[in-house]
Amino acid sequence: MQKRQFIKDLLLTGVAMPLGFNGMAKAFTSHASKTPFELAQDNGFWEEIRQQYILKPDYINLENGYYNFLPQPLLNKYIEHIKEINYQGSYYMRTVQWENKQKSVIALAKVAGCQPEELIITRNTTESLDTIIGGIHWQAGDEAIMAEQDYGAMLDMFKLVSDRYGVVNKIISIPNHPKDDSEIVDLYKNAITAKTKVILVSHMINITGQILPIKKITEMAHQHGVQVIVDGAHAFAHIQFSVADLGCDYYAASLHKWLSVPLGAGLLFVKKEHIKNIWPLLADGEKDPNKIKRLNHTGTHPVHTDLTIPDSIAYYQLIGPAKKEARLRYLQQYWTSQVKDIPKIILNTPTDAARSCAISNVGIEGIKPAILAERLMKEYKIFTVAIDYTNVHGCRITPNLYTTTKELDVFVQALTNLAKG
Repeated sequence: MQKRQFIKDLLLTGVAMPLGFNGMAKAFTSHASKTPFELAQDNGFWEEIRQQYILKPDYINLENGYYNFLPQPLLNKYIEHIKEINYQGSYYMRTVQWENKQKSVIALAKVAGCQPEELIITRNTTESLDTIIGGIHWQAGDEAIMAEQDYGAMLDMFKLVSDRYGVVNKIISIPNHPKDDSEIVDLYKNAITAKTKVILVSHMINITGQILPIKKITEMAHQHGVQVIVDGAHAFAHIQFSVADLGCDYYAASLHKWLSVPLGAGLLFVKKEHIKNIWPLLADGEKDPNKIKRLNHTGTHPVHTDLTIPDSIAYYQLIGPAKKEARLRYLQQYWTSQVKDIPKIILNTPTDAARSCAISNVGIEGIKPAILAERLMKEYKIFTVAIDYTNVHGCRITPNLYTTTKELDVFVQALTNLAKG
């Protein structure tokens, strides 16, 4: 890092004055009479939340779907945990490591709406889903159903088990603007045969932000004796739900996305009755086939990340799941409602509020997504990510709680200018 940039970053660090947990609690108490919808529109309140973050001033960050970086109170907690682990060294790793990790599991299970004995902490969604996809007892000719809009790494894993075991992968395509839930459910239903073993389905499609009717898909699949694996990478701590209510057999998520845990943490839920039927990704000392810990061996790993999970949960609960979801949905609808009728602008995400939240995808006729992302960054200092495959051609736009409507006004003006040009 160059000296000038280092000094600049140091000054920015000094400017940030986070409220801290106590200050945030007081701020929320003063707004307790407001409904989540009313609070979502209170920009002054969310400006206070913005002060929790040290934001790089070089660009407007509208790509929070990959990794939601930590607000200062959580970053400080994380640093404390790193120092403590470094201070204790091997003593910590050989004594209370697993006890503390279990405390994080119990806290996560409460948020997820499942039993602690059905949940483990992994390193990310990919590891969680690969554990299930690769751990199922496959036979040649077994069929699996998935969508071409599912995350690429998961499609790659199914390709791997196809090559290895002779699994037949049946790939459907999800419309960007379904007319109703039954259209989505029927797409999966019509692909089922007597040989179908599992369905992989995204709770929230990563490239568009579309929320799929998981409970209805699961109920339909179970009627046909088919298990359901849910990729919840973008849904967990983003929208409100209970894993138990969804009824799925497996659920995976990355905690470094919407829960704002440091990089390197994910979760995997497995229904109790399925635990014994999954081969572990790595061999482990746990020999009881009914205990989920047999699926959780990762070797020596950054335990300070595990220790930060309860802190991130406390922060999430202090904000309030309903308030967070309402604000995120408000931000998305704030900008999409202004551009949806502009000629040449294409929204690749349903406008129905129940079918999306923070994430949306927008394209412009005649401009390739990569060029659109490049021009947004170069001409307007707006950072996004280009998506250009299947039926999605545009940029994924993902604000976060710190995003202001003024920043979104800049984005709306940029899209307007580019569409006209």
